[in-house]
Amino acid sequence: MKRREGVFDLGGLKNSLKNLDEKLRDENIWNNQEEASKLLKEQKEVKSSLERFEKWTGILEDALLSLELDDEGLMCEALAGVKNLEKELDKFDLEQMLSGEYDKNDAILTVNSGAGGTDAQDWAQMLLRMYMRWAQLHNYTIELLDKSDGEEAGIKSATIKISGKWAYGYAKAEKGVHRLVRISPFNANGKRQTSFASLEVTPVIEDFEKKITIPPDEIEIETMRSGGAGGQNVNKVETAVRIYHKPTGIVVKCQQERSQLQNRETAMQMLASKLLAIKQQEHEQKLAGLKGEVMDVNFGSQIRSYVFHPYKLVKDHRTGYETGNVDAVMNGEIDGFIEEYLKFGEKKN
Repeated sequence: MKRREGVFDLGGLKNSLKNLDEKLRDENIWNNQEEASKLLKEQKEVKSSLERFEKWTGILEDALLSLELDDEGLMCEALAGVKNLEKELDKFDLEQMLSGEYDKNDAILTVNSGAGGTDAQDWAQMLLRMYMRWAQLHNYTIELLDKSDGEEAGIKSATIKISGKWAYGYAKAEKGVHRLVRISPFNANGKRQTSFASLEVTPVIEDFEKKITIPPDEIEIETMRSGGAGGQNVNKVETAVRIYHKPTGIVVKCQQERSQLQNRETAMQMLASKLLAIKQQEHEQKLAGLKGEVMDVNFGSQIRSYVFHPYKLVKDHRTGYETGNVDAVMNGEIDGFIEEYLKFGEKKN
């Protein structure tokens, strides 16, 4: 087994759980539901980490016992357990790289079709499905916030919220332009077509009012009827909300909630996340300038190519990681690309 890079602070976790238990036993804490909810979430995460350590310890103890008993059946079972432990420790090592302020947060993903007409809109829909499948494979919760259908096929754009621990930390690796090369199903001559779609990824900021101020005179809010299937009242009243941020030109829209108030709150959260992402990007560029690094400041820089014809290959241009199993990738198996990107970033730092 290779040397682990991460450090599991067992003593620190036990002390944290003890302190959290004491705070939650205080009856006064329940007068502040927001603070109580925050402490319960922290308690749940600490307990989960301790349970993970106990599971690892159990696997190693079983392996040692099988060695002592010299039982072939137990040895095979223990070996399978150790192999699974290796995978879990790899995952733990990867999580140590997710040290950003918002890496544990939920994520908002927006897919936009680019150059390529109907093919690009079809490609955008394929990417949306890929990320939704990836989220499902990780047992994340998916919520469709907005979608604009293409004229003939596919989508012009779509925004989803992915909820679960480390959702943003992992998904941020996918931000950028994705390029598709294939025989176009929309071309009668069967010619090869190159299409582009971009992915924006921002963290969900729960208390965004404390992180960023958005003056009312900097935004324009427009309401409209929802374009979705909706329920009893969704399409009969103006529940959808569109917010335009004048200084940056950012436009966000939410139409999936049942009330205008809910859509407005979600749209404001989306806007705040995008504005914070811009601030973070500006800060990183400033640091890079101080270090004398050359940075590609083009938001639309291509990160990955998906080739369906004349051969099958998906290649990440940042890390060089590639695979010929295109079908698996399009079904959400993109962890290899994400892990290589996170490791690549760690090496750069």
